Formats: sequence, C-alpha cells, structure tokens
Amino acid sequence: MIPVMLMGTLVYGIRYTFPEYLCSFLVAGGTSSKTISKLAHPNAPLGYGLCFLNLAFDGFTNATQDSIGTRYPKTTAWDIMLGMNLWGTIYNMIYMFGLPHGSGFEAVQFCKQHPEAAWDIFLYCLCGAVGQNFIFLTISRFGSLANTTITTTRKFVSIVVSSLLSGNPLSTKQWGCVAMVFSGLSYQIYLKWRKLQRFKKRKPM
Repeated sequence: MIPVMLMGTLVYGIRYTFPEYLCSFLVAGGTSSKTISKLAHPNAPLGYGLCFLNLAFDGFTNATQDSIGTRYPKTTAWDIMLGMNLWGTIYNMIYMFGLPHGSGFEAVQFCKQHPEAAWDIFLYCLCGAVGQNFIFLTISRFGSLANTTITTTRKFVSIVVSSLLSGNPLSTKQWGCVAMVFSGLSYQIYLKWRKLQRFKKRKPM
C-alpha cells in the first residue's frame, strides 16, 4: 500500500489525503510488524534488498495502471489485463526458450511425460485467469490502492487464521499488530461511509 502511494505521488503526482496515509500506515505497518515478528532470525541483506525492489516495482506498476485509467478513460479492465499478460508471455517465452539457461524445453518434455501435471498446470492457469478478472475490475473501478488494501488484508487474515489453527498463540505484540490492521481498515470504512453520506446530502432530490 505504501509503495503504491509513494510511487503514485513521486512519479505521477497523485495526491492522497492525510487519513489515507494514516490508514495505509496502520494496515501496512501492522502487517509488516506481524510478519517480521514471526521470523526467528533476520534474513540476509540480499533478501531485504530483493523485497524492497519487489515493493518498488509493484508500487510503480499499480501507480501506472491508475495513470493509464486517468489518461485514457476508455481503457477497460480487460485492456490492461491483455497488455499485462501479453507482455508477460513474451518476456517469459524469451527467458524460457531464447536464453541458454532457459528451462522451457525441459518443462515441455516433463509435461509430455506426465500429462496429469500438464492438466494441473492448465487448471492452475485457468483459475488465475478467472481471478485476474476480479483484480483488474477492482483496479479499474476503485483504483490500485483499494486493490492493494484488499490483497494485503487477505494475506494478513490468512496469516492470523493459520497461526490460530496451527496452535501457535499470538503474543501481545502480535495482537497489537492485529489491532493496528483492523483499526486502519475500520477507519477507512468509516471515511468511505462519511463520504457517501455527504454525497447523498448534496444529491438533489
């Protein structure tokens, strides 16, 4: 969430309100603290560096998607989805089949030898394609920040539920992280509700 807002502000000049920054800080901060507190030993600097690059590129991608929707209003969710998947396919084909260390031919041979694996891969791709419709529809209608909030919350809830079901009780610090996340989400919902109420009052009868 925070990388999306930073990239949107720095690259495309998108302005966010202080409450939006506050909500993002609570959700992202709580999620990050909860995840880091579960690590027994810190990762190598290389790992943190790769995570930083991933967040930076992810934030730039989401901000660019918002910018495309603003500059080209007729662009639909499926236009963006097609562009993302088309270029992703081209890059992966070059990497897998065009470079000396690519393993594309080995993967094809493996699927020929194990048709059941090829079927599982097909179903996996099909589910991913269906799921992408909801992702890009959310981005096109509500913006990338809303989509990032949804995905971050889903991951956080998965971590909490997994911890509870596996019999690993949360510490006081971790429960504090949970409170941070749900405080940010609750405040965000309240702001949306208040904005909707103002819109209804201004709307002529």
